[in-house]
Amino acid sequence: MDRGRHSAGRPLSRVPVIICVVVLVLGLLTAGSAYGAFRYDRSNAGRVLPGVEVAGVDIGGMTREEATAAASAEADLWLSQSLEVAAAGRTWRVTPAELGVTADVNAAVDEAFAVAGSYSWTSRAFLRLAGRSVTDSFEVDYSFDKTAAERFVKGAARSVIEDPVNASIAIGRNGGLVVTHSRAGQELDLPAGLGNIREALDSRQTSAKLPLVKVRPEISDQDLGKTIVVRISQNKLYLYDGVKIEKAYSVATAAPGYTTPLGSWKVIDKAENPTWVNPAPNGWGAGEPATILPGPGNPLGTRALYLDAPGIRIHGTPDSASIGSYASHGCIRMLISDSEDLYPRVPVGIPALIIK
Repeated sequence: MDRGRHSAGRPLSRVPVIICVVVLVLGLLTAGSAYGAFRYDRSNAGRVLPGVEVAGVDIGGMTREEATAAASAEADLWLSQSLEVAAAGRTWRVTPAELGVTADVNAAVDEAFAVAGSYSWTSRAFLRLAGRSVTDSFEVDYSFDKTAAERFVKGAARSVIEDPVNASIAIGRNGGLVVTHSRAGQELDLPAGLGNIREALDSRQTSAKLPLVKVRPEISDQDLGKTIVVRISQNKLYLYDGVKIEKAYSVATAAPGYTTPLGSWKVIDKAENPTWVNPAPNGWGAGEPATILPGPGNPLGTRALYLDAPGIRIHGTPDSASIGSYASHGCIRMLISDSEDLYPRVPVGIPALIIK
């Protein structure tokens, strides 16, 4: 009886052993698999996780060098694109790179590699072995160096700038009268132009405009003031207000042998009822009084304008018959009534131009 029970129990004693063996084998397999997975993850540590994008480019599985090259190639496509810049009817073509834009590809690739740190090594191994993809995407940041853009805008500004023109009345090179109307100039609005370029770059536009601003002349037609113009060939005196003739008067100028000096002069003084002082007592004034007080016979009439041309005046004359002829000793004679009309219209300091 005892022997029979002993023989029947022997096969049962092997079960724990088999279980242990199986468990051990499974443990070894699991450990081996885990170790293999760990080694696999370590061997791929220098590669981006599958599915990660930089600048829209899938760089999953790439090394840092490969990922940087791929993302740089994509960034360079935009940096080398042509931006059309227009101002004052002119256009320029310039690239973002030429305008000082640079791409920080390395920072975006760093972020792409950092994605792996948010997963355990087992998850990374599973993603790679199972061909699963993550959905992380990173854009490349672009830096804008305003120095290069400023250099470009200033260069464009030099080609479109127009200086304003001041109103003027002057004697030209040929001795004739040149009347110039004022005209506004133009220049680029540099701050606004830089802003427009920056906006175009930020929004990936293909064109940008550089706005112009008008530059007002320092002297407009209305600001020019009064100018006296004496035309000897016509024996006429014209009073200009700005660039328009306000009044015209008949005058007498130098008789043959005497000179009414041509040139640009100024009214330096003016007098009512002036005293005549003999300017050439040893010349044509010999035998004339040294002075003649104001009155009906005064050679200067009742009004006189003194020019900075030596001895030359614009004045009235009692000899009204001489007006319109060449009869003076160099002065510019006017009818007394005309000299009285002109006198209050003329401030001291205005130009007096005498031309042929």
